[in-house]
Amino acid sequence: MQTHTAESVPVRLHSLTYGETKTYLFAALFIAGNILLPQLCHLAPLGGVRWLPIYFFTLVGAYKYGWRAGLLTALASPVANALLFGMPAAAALPAIVLKSVLLAGAAGYAAARFRRESLALLAAVVLFYQAAGTLGEWALTGSFHAAVQDFRIGLPGMLLQIFGGWAFINFIIRK
Repeated sequence: MQTHTAESVPVRLHSLTYGETKTYLFAALFIAGNILLPQLCHLAPLGGVRWLPIYFFTLVGAYKYGWRAGLLTALASPVANALLFGMPAAAALPAIVLKSVLLAGAAGYAAARFRRESLALLAAVVLFYQAAGTLGEWALTGSFHAAVQDFRIGLPGMLLQIFGGWAFINFIIRK
């Protein structure tokens, strides 16, 4: 009997291509999740900047189904939210899309490279996209204060991505 710890759990990871219908189906589901979760989080004060919900399903999608599904989710989610709800604001879209794309690439790379899922790998993915995204946001906005907002306020969201993403991958979409 094989037992699994929270540190390293073998799961079935996929690397879908753009030629597969499943890629677009899963991306559509994750985009829907990235539309609904931010709406729930925005019910609380500073819910968006604290919980960083626009990134959650991008991480899950890219890690579980590959960078292509993640990239579709990363590009469409922020734009759809901005068009439907005016959030994120148009001025914030370039930085959020940048971070989303970095997240999709890092998660897809980590899953393909290591062929396993662990809390440590998810933490590394989140730290990478946030650090690189912060530098990119600083370059885009010229404001260091705005660029480090996710590190100042969004730590609960980063933890949600790591632990919630791990749980979602392992218990919700295990197959």
